[in-house]
Amino acid sequence: MIGASISRWTMTYFAAALAWLFVALFMMVVGVGYPTADIASPDTLVLVHVTCIGWLSLAMCGALFQFVPVLVAKPLFAEKWALPALALLSVGLLSLLGGFLSLDGRLPTAFWSLPLGAVLLVAGFGLVVVDLGLTAWLRPTGPARFVLVGLACLGVTVVFGSFFAFALSGWAGSFGDTVLASGIPLHAIAGLGGWLTLTAMGVSYRLLAMFMLAPDVDDRQSRVTLAMGAMAVTFAVAGGALAIGLAAGLPIVLSIAALLGLVCAGLYGRDVAGIFRNRKRRQLELNMRMATLSFASLAGAALLGVALVFFDGFTPHVGAFAFLAVFGWLSGLVLAKLYKIVAFLTWLETYGPVMGRAPTPRVQDLVAENRATKWFVVYYAAVWLGTVALLAGEPTAFRVAAAAMTVGVVGIVHEIVRIRRLCDVASPLRLPAGAVPPHLLFARN
Repeated sequence: MIGASISRWTMTYFAAALAWLFVALFMMVVGVGYPTADIASPDTLVLVHVTCIGWLSLAMCGALFQFVPVLVAKPLFAEKWALPALALLSVGLLSLLGGFLSLDGRLPTAFWSLPLGAVLLVAGFGLVVVDLGLTAWLRPTGPARFVLVGLACLGVTVVFGSFFAFALSGWAGSFGDTVLASGIPLHAIAGLGGWLTLTAMGVSYRLLAMFMLAPDVDDRQSRVTLAMGAMAVTFAVAGGALAIGLAAGLPIVLSIAALLGLVCAGLYGRDVAGIFRNRKRRQLELNMRMATLSFASLAGAALLGVALVFFDGFTPHVGAFAFLAVFGWLSGLVLAKLYKIVAFLTWLETYGPVMGRAPTPRVQDLVAENRATKWFVVYYAAVWLGTVALLAGEPTAFRVAAAAMTVGVVGIVHEIVRIRRLCDVASPLRLPAGAVPPHLLFARN
């Protein structure tokens, strides 16, 4: 990536995403949403969308605006769309949350804010999909193919979500009520399984190989992994929609899709193991060590899902399964990679202009891994304890675990801010003549 351009608004996306993560953590700590409330309650809908749109989707979009051009060795189709997309997504999410809160009277009745939020989110994600999709389409390499499929799943997720928003506001008629009653699992699978998981897999291939100096995953292997994941999501969404239309067979469809998803997770584990095995950098950096805990959480979520189905306990414990997948696998991986990405992009932005003309620090000189390690350990341990608390039906213990997660995230974010401010760089190398002092919230062009 030496010489690559820096996406101006990637840090802004990261900052907004982390702010929403703190909102989600606060809600869990004070007992708003599941498990204190029913899993289908308006409070839980707020928590789910704050986490999946505000935190994970904004973080993923910010990373993709930076790394999709790297994957295809081409500039973004429209760099100037990134900021308007962020504005539309932020306002749209706020409007959607207001609509959810009005469902149970927490806010004055304003059901119109649900359709408004849906329209704004469609517009914001539409800019993201077109910009990134046209960029990745120019050279669909292995990781870029994952991104393209993930973006297609994002489109499906947004369409489902928009339909639900109109149905909840009473603007979709009786058919809307029917789809709303059965279609939520399809919406979740397209979003979590397709958009977030498949995209995270594709980006992780490139980042793992790049940061560990390993060869890229064999293209045929990654194609099979992607095909299995795409089949799982497609079978769930298309087959599930058909089953809803016929009013029969939805559990069978979802079971087959789950089996395909397990195969995809296994193949992904094989690919990741190959990257670790063939790496040239033998000493693992902190972000890689912590990423292994995310992969362990993914494996744990898969095993938990199988066990719950086997013992006929998936439905009552679906919240525990989703929590481990969202906060152990996806959020853990995003936090681990943010730690490295922010350091790497800050190093490129600050010292790229003087490379070869003045002494500069290494990327590792921007971080203090020994100090940061404990915060990641606190975070992952708290997620696993929170999963156990949900399985045991102990909401108070879960809130304690959420508080511990918050402590871990505060520590991680503090370390990321220190990286951005060059706090751990020795003063003689911190800002040589010609270096670009980084701004906390955006890259200087």
